[in-house]
Formats: sequence, C-alpha cells, structure tokens
Amino acid sequence: MAEIQLPEGAPAEVVTQAILRDVDLTAFGYNGTLSLITLDNQMDHNRPNTFGPESLAALNAAISAALESSSHAIAITGKPFIFAAGADLSALGFVQEKSQALAIAKLGHDVFRRLGESKKPTFAFINGLALGGGLEVALHCHYRTLATTAFIGLPEVFLGIVPGWGGATLLPKMIGPQNAVQVIIQNALNNNTMLKSKEALALGISDAVFTPADFLENSIGFAASVLSGTKKIVRTDFTQDNQAWDTALATAKAAVAKKYGGAEIAAPAKAIELITAARTNTLSEGFAAEDIALSDLIMSDPVRASLYAFNLIQKKRKKVEGAPKPALARKVTKVGVVGAGLMASQLALLMLRNLKVPVVITDLDQERVDKGLSYIRGELAKLVEKKRLSAESAAWLSSLVSGSTDKQIFADANFVIEAIFEELELKKQLFTELESIVAPDCILATNTSSLSVTKMSEGLKNPERVIGFHFFNPVAVMPLLEIARTAATDDATTATAVVLGKELKKTMVIVKDSPAFVVNRLLTRFMGEITDAIDEGTPPEIADAAMKPLGLPMTSLELLGLVGPAVALHVAETLHHNLGDRYRISPTMQNFVKAGVKSYYIKGEDGKLAVNPAAAALVVAGGKASTVDEVRVRALRALAQEARMMLDEGVVATAAEIDICMLLGCGWPMHLGGILPYLDREGFSESQGGARFHAPGVASLL
Repeated sequence: MAEIQLPEGAPAEVVTQAILRDVDLTAFGYNGTLSLITLDNQMDHNRPNTFGPESLAALNAAISAALESSSHAIAITGKPFIFAAGADLSALGFVQEKSQALAIAKLGHDVFRRLGESKKPTFAFINGLALGGGLEVALHCHYRTLATTAFIGLPEVFLGIVPGWGGATLLPKMIGPQNAVQVIIQNALNNNTMLKSKEALALGISDAVFTPADFLENSIGFAASVLSGTKKIVRTDFTQDNQAWDTALATAKAAVAKKYGGAEIAAPAKAIELITAARTNTLSEGFAAEDIALSDLIMSDPVRASLYAFNLIQKKRKKVEGAPKPALARKVTKVGVVGAGLMASQLALLMLRNLKVPVVITDLDQERVDKGLSYIRGELAKLVEKKRLSAESAAWLSSLVSGSTDKQIFADANFVIEAIFEELELKKQLFTELESIVAPDCILATNTSSLSVTKMSEGLKNPERVIGFHFFNPVAVMPLLEIARTAATDDATTATAVVLGKELKKTMVIVKDSPAFVVNRLLTRFMGEITDAIDEGTPPEIADAAMKPLGLPMTSLELLGLVGPAVALHVAETLHHNLGDRYRISPTMQNFVKAGVKSYYIKGEDGKLAVNPAAAALVVAGGKASTVDEVRVRALRALAQEARMMLDEGVVATAAEIDICMLLGCGWPMHLGGILPYLDREGFSESQGGARFHAPGVASLL
C-alpha cells in the first residue's frame, strides 16, 4: 500500500513525522541492517507524539520505504521519553458523517497492520509513554521492548470509545483474556490506570525491559539476537482455554457494573464484545469489527461528552480560572493543622508528603494528638511496604511532623488550616485565638464543607488572610480542591492558596464564599429530591434507583451511607437556613440521626448490600408514591435550577467550573460529559432556566 486515503474534511494537525534511518547490526553480532523509524512531532517538542491522518500517512510512507529497502528488519521508536500518546482526538471534532468515522478507524488499521503482516521481523522499542494508538502500533509489531521508565495503557473505554486500531483484537490473543480485561476494562475504568514496565513484562506485553540510559542500544541488540536466532520468544495460544474466557468475561461485566451501578454504557459493552470475539475471529475479522464499533461510538453523544470532559480536566489542571499572579504568593515553610481526627490527619499527611516542610497538628488532648501522629506515621510505613517511598524518606518525613495540645506551636507557621467540628461559633472562636498567636500574614484556612467563610472571619483584625480550602474525602485520592474566597480575601492569600494547591497536585476551582460552595450544594439539592420522594411515600428502593441510568458511581442512599446521615443533615440544615425552603429538612434523615443509624444499607452475609432493618423502620412515608422516572425528572430539574442560580449569583466564573467540580468532586460520569452538558442534551437547562448552559457544539460535544 504505497498511499492511503485521508478522511474527507480532516483538519490540519501537529504532524508526527516518521524519520527513517538504517542501523548496521554488525557490531551487535548480526550481518545485516535494521530500518529504524523514529516518531517525532518536530514542530512542537512540548507536545507528545500523536496520530492524526497526516501523521499516519507519514508513518505509512516510512513503512513502505523500510519494506522496499534491503534491511532485514523494521523497528519503530519515539522521541525522548515519548513513544506515542495515541490518536489525535482533537481531530474528531470535524466528524459529521459516519463514513468519516469509519475512515478514521480503517486508516489506523491499514497502516498499523502492515507491521504485523510484514515478512520482515518488526520491533517496537517503547522508550516512553505509549497510550491508546501508541500502544496499539507496538502490539502490531512481532516483538516489543520497553524502557523501565515507560508507562503504557489503553484508556479508550475511559474516553467512551474502544481500542479500535487493533488493541481489542490483538491483546487478548497475545496475553490472554483475563489480562486483556485488566488492561482494556479494569485499568481504564480505574481513572485510566497505566502499567509500569515490570507489570507489562509480567503480563507478556513486552519481551524485554531495559534502562533508559542504554535503552536503544540494548533494544537494537535484542533485535539482532532475535534475527540471529540466539534469542527465541515463545508465544502462548490462549484460544483453547474455555474457562479462562468465561472467567474473563464475568470479571469484565462485574467491573463495569461496579463502576456504573448497573447502567448500560456503550463503550465498555462494545469492548467486552470485541474481547470475547477475539478468541475465534481472524485478525481481519477482528479489525473489521473494531472499525464498526469505533465508528459507531465516535458518532454517539457519550464519546463527544467524554472528550469534552477529558479536555476540560486537562485544561483545568493547568489553569485556575480567576487565579491571581503566582508572583503574589507567599512562601510556605511551616504548616499547621488544627485537629487530629481522620480528616485532619489526612490533610497533614498530604501537606507533609508534597510540601516536605514541618507540619504541626493540635487537638484537645494528647491522646488525640498521639492518635493523629500514629496515623500519619503508619501511612508512611505502608508506603514503604508498597515500595512507593524509601525507608530513609519516610524517616525524614516522620521527623518533620509533630503535635501538641498548645496552639502556640503555630506561632511561626505560614499556613494554618482547621478541620474541626462543623460548628460556626467554634470555628470563629478558633480563628480569633489563632490570630493572637500567628503572624499577621499567616494564612488561616478552613476545610469547611458548608459554612460561611466570611462569618468565620468576622471581627478579625486581618480578615483578608482567611480563605476556604475545601478538600474531598479521601484527601489523597480525590483530585478536586474548592478554594473559597470571601469579599475580604486578598490576592496574596488567594495566590498562595493556588500555588499550594498545585504543589498538592490538586485541580482547583476558585469559588465565591457561598453556602456549600459547588459540589455539596448540588449534591444536597438532588439528594433532597430523593429523600423528599421517600418522605412523600415513594418506596426507598424505587427512589434510590432513580439516577441509576446515568451510571453514577453509587446510588443516592449508598452515597448517604458514605457521607453519613449526620453530616448530610447538617449540610441540609445549613442550606435550608441560608437558601430557603427548596432545601427541605427530611424527617426520615432526622430519625436516622436521632437513632444513630449510619446507613440505609448494610452488607449481608454474601457481601452484597441489603436493606438495614433499623433504617427501614425509621422511614417517614406519606401517601404519595412516585415512579422511578418521576423521581429522576424532579432531581434533574432541581439540578438545572440550582446550577442556574449559582451562575447568576457568581458562585463560579463559568459553567465549565461547575462541570469540573462535579466530575472531580463527586465522580459525575465522564460519558455524560459533565453535569451541565448532560442537562443541556436532555432539555432540562432550557425548561428550568430558559437557556442552555453551553452553546451547541462546545468542545465538539454535540
């Protein structure tokens, strides 16, 4: 195939060139040459190699030249530390017809499969990051080496598509169905977990692993040894083990059900179909099935929504809307944490690990302080056991953390954050006390989830240095940080908070100080509609199933069990007091709190969730029952109403800020593209607020 047909209408791209040169293998013990193709988008060195139509055409031309040359083998590698990050997904915005989507799918296969069908042995020298199509081009090669520093993965299902350039067909045949399910389904759905080199070698994706310093030299030597016959790689036939394929299929379905609460989601369902079919399909049949699956998904709303969400997350990681200039930030050399409970201890550990400065904690008595310190040091020890931290580093970090019952320990701190009980008067008293201890420019931060930061700072001499710094539980895992700025908070304080958040590796949204900020305000509003329906007489299991078709990570009552009825009720009461009767106080929730019931569900003997009889007995049920659909509609209407009010009030700068908060703060599904695009598509934005939140076509969404 000397030339390929580019999809009609394909936009200009940052082209990844395929640079071809011959390598003499004599010095490696083989009398012959190797055609080495190096991928490098030379026009933009800060951007990883990607495959758009023109890049695939460049690779195709290099493969043709290599096949026509007198070389004995072909190898492909990448520029320093980057093999290829996959398809240029930004190019999907031009796709309007299914024929264009099908052309994209077929184009990747037509180019990559030439490496697998080559009569010359082909090698992939994976010198760095290889994701999606970047890994798939390597899978088409006969042999693969991997740098010890490389990370690989197939994130397509995470993005609403499937590995459609060979991955869903080749990988199950290569490493077996169970391992393929791990890479294609489980890792992708687990926030796009990537494989390290040792893991890839153990799975059979790689044939050899070499250190970066002499990676290319050793990889060429590996190729020479294969060509000379001194190195033989034995492949396993996985197609004969019926039980293995049945088990893998069950594992995949269970992983998808757990992720999406049983909702039918197209991308993982298609991926499971392709993995299952790989057992009996020829390569050509498998590639044709991938073409159809990929083109169908590209034309669907979920993939456009996923790409919008993915691009938004990447953008917000880099830029915080409304952040002051970083130069205004003050240096933080010591951190104080008020409280030694679980949340406070998590905060202290996060600060310790990322800032690597002295961290001091306080609590009401020494026993609580010691318990907090024990937790922190215990977590460091676990990291050592998992080989994620050296023993020396853990010992050094342990030496940086200390505790006391005397808040004078904060005297020389630059940043003090409180994580005490959610009671406004307690927090006001605390800040007044702290102001008499710390320097005037020491930042006073609160991890409150619903209380007014402004009221906490009332009466202080320096209210300009008070700011909300709201983390989500578990602190180390949840990526979102809401930074709540009051009318008095100055730019230096805000800039310091943003710089600190970046050092803590959080994605930040600056919010106006308002009740419950963004995530908890929206969650409480829609949760209120669920509990209201229960109080009116809707059976709890019916109301709880209302949002299931959306594929949220857990049901409303499961979330209640995670948050705790006491916390949920407290937030609802705060919002009811500040925002009015649309935040109603549920008598059922009041009963739960009074009786000390922690959750509507409990784990049964079989490990599955079952109704907690103690909770069921406390439900206050009226005589008006709603259907699942009626509850879902009322909840979505409420979300649309509340989001419009938040934008009108200036709680956040743009609709995208609400989307990022819900994506990262409560796990709003990627395939829905964020909460507001979903409400736009379903018509709730216009019916409840008179207008869409996003213009049609935003970020290639609709």
